[in-house]
Amino acid sequence: MEFKTPLLLWFGVLTALFWSFDYWKIFLRSPLYFPVGTNANPWIKKSLRVILFFVGLVGWAYLSYSLMQPRLPQKFTPSNIEVNDIILCIDVSRSMLAEDIKPNRLEVAKNRIRDFVKLRPTDRIAVVIFSEKVFTLLPLTTDPALVDQVLSEISIGYLGSGTNIGDGLALSVARAVNSDTKNKVIILLTDGVANVGTMTPIQAAEEAKKYGIKVYTIGLGTDEDAKIPVGNGIFGTQYQLIPGGSIDYKTLKEMSDLTGGKFYPAKSNGALREILDDIQNLEKTEIKVNHKIVYDEKFYHYLMIGVAILFLVELIRKLFMRDVV
Repeated sequence: MEFKTPLLLWFGVLTALFWSFDYWKIFLRSPLYFPVGTNANPWIKKSLRVILFFVGLVGWAYLSYSLMQPRLPQKFTPSNIEVNDIILCIDVSRSMLAEDIKPNRLEVAKNRIRDFVKLRPTDRIAVVIFSEKVFTLLPLTTDPALVDQVLSEISIGYLGSGTNIGDGLALSVARAVNSDTKNKVIILLTDGVANVGTMTPIQAAEEAKKYGIKVYTIGLGTDEDAKIPVGNGIFGTQYQLIPGGSIDYKTLKEMSDLTGGKFYPAKSNGALREILDDIQNLEKTEIKVNHKIVYDEKFYHYLMIGVAILFLVELIRKLFMRDVV
């Protein structure tokens, strides 16, 4: 048995308490009248009044129980939900601190990806980060709040130097292959060229293709030279200059083409937003889940019994006991 509004029980109890005060005239004494010529024994009259009171309490118990809206679940019916498995594979190499896209590439990527995730509440999301080393920051989850928190806390520096695109993609593929979801997608965002790792980006893309996983690649950065903060000096923040146009567009496009995905160059904050909006149109897959949707509502049975009992009590009070109320 389930209860839809259990707290309303106390409303019924409170109402029964006020009824009891009225029944016994605790705050106002009213005379009790019996029909003329009645020779009823006073003890019988008092006993009848006590019995009638407890019968009334039974009626209020039924009414109070009905206020909680008791119900029994009867059926489970299938409902279809559209879902994807999406693995976000994000470059956290030091060059992502470049300020050619304000405030820097990493912060722009984090903010735009967080907006993207908020629009996909039914999807399972995982986060893989890579620099010289690769790391699963978050396994597949359906908790949007957790994904948002993890994305907001991504930072630079603890995975070494270098850009290990191949192993980053390979780890993302490994995270996706054990899922039962048919539609699996990897969104890989980087600003550089693969220069370390045991697996090349193309080899990793071939693994993704083998398992039917689409890879969408995004090259983030402008074609102009960019500055990376490297510390503070006498004259303020010190910067290192990195050449523009250092993204390996050719390899990124080959990776996405190989897996049936798409390559996007993102040279501004607005461009990245438009790219992720385009990826929002990914094909979705339906999965079946069970929901309780049919209930046998029991409250009206208790309601009718309670009303009938109280009506009978009040009728006896007024017509037979001549109770002035």
